Amino acid sequence: MAVFYRLPRARGSTQIFSMTSTVRAFSSSSISNSGNDLKSPSLLAQKSLPLRREPRDRNVHWVFLGCPGVGKGTYASRLSNLLGVPHIATGDLVREELTSSGPLASRLAEIVNQGKLVSDEIVINLLSKHLEAGEAKGKTGFILDGFPRTITQAEILEGVTNIDLVINLKLREDALLAKCLGRRICSECGGNYNIACIDIKGENGSPGLYMAPLLPPSHCASKLFTRSDDTEEVVKERLHVYKEMTQPVEEFYRSNGKLLEFDLPGGIPESWPKLLRALNLEHDDKQSAAV
Repeated sequence: MAVFYRLPRARGSTQIFSMTSTVRAFSSSSISNSGNDLKSPSLLAQKSLPLRREPRDRNVHWVFLGCPGVGKGTYASRLSNLLGVPHIATGDLVREELTSSGPLASRLAEIVNQGKLVSDEIVINLLSKHLEAGEAKGKTGFILDGFPRTITQAEILEGVTNIDLVINLKLREDALLAKCLGRRICSECGGNYNIACIDIKGENGSPGLYMAPLLPPSHCASKLFTRSDDTEEVVKERLHVYKEMTQPVEEFYRSNGKLLEFDLPGGIPESWPKLLRALNLEHDDKQSAAV
C-alpha cells in the first residue's frame, strides 16, 4: 500500500507524493556506491552561514547530522524551543513504535538491539505519519534529528522539500562512547540525563575536552534506566555502521553547499553559545531569555 507524505515545498505550497513508489525508484542504486560516486568538493570557506531571521520567521527546514550520542537531540530540542518549530527525532519515533502493540514492534526490536540501521521504508513510513499529523494541526517548519541517515533518504527528502541547512555535530569517538554509556532516561517523566563525567587531557599541544555530567533532579534519580541499545558492544557497532553508511550523507549535503560543520568544544555551557553564533542566532537567544 502506498504511503503518502506531505511536506511544505518552497515555503507555502504542498507537494503530495507516494513514498512507496519513490523508495522503489531508488532501490536499484547502491547506497554505498552513491556515496563513493560523489566528487569531493572543496571545503566551505565560511565558518557560519547568513541565517539571521526575524522573530516572526520560523519556517526553517533544518537537519541535524552526527554520530550516535553526539547530542543531536539535545541541540535540536533547544533550537526547537528557541525558534518555535517542531523537533522531530526519528529515533524517538522508532522507540515509540517499539513500545506499541503495532505490527512493526517485534521486527524493530530485533533490528535496534543489534545496532543495525532501520530500513528506509520503515523510517519514512513512521516519519510520514508524524509529519502528516503535525500538518493537520497547522505546524510549519521542522528540525529533523536522525533523518536522513542514508543517501537514499537524503535524495527522497530533497525531492519534496527545500532543506535550508544541515548541521553536522562532531565529537571524538572516545567521548562519544563514554556519552552513550552514561545516558540515562527517567521512566516517569522521560527526561534525558547523563552520569558520565568526560575529562580528556590534551596531548602534543592539542586541546583537551571536558563535559560535565548532566545529573537528574532528586525526584528522578531513583527512576533512571539505560536504553537497551546503550551497551559498549552495540554502541561500537552503531558507530561502525554510521561511518560505513551515513557519513556519505555528509558529502551529499557538503556538495550542495548546505553543510555546516560544528566541532563540539565541550559540554552544553561551552557549545551552546558557540553554536548560536555559528547560526547567527545570539540575538534570538537573548530575546528569549529576556521574556
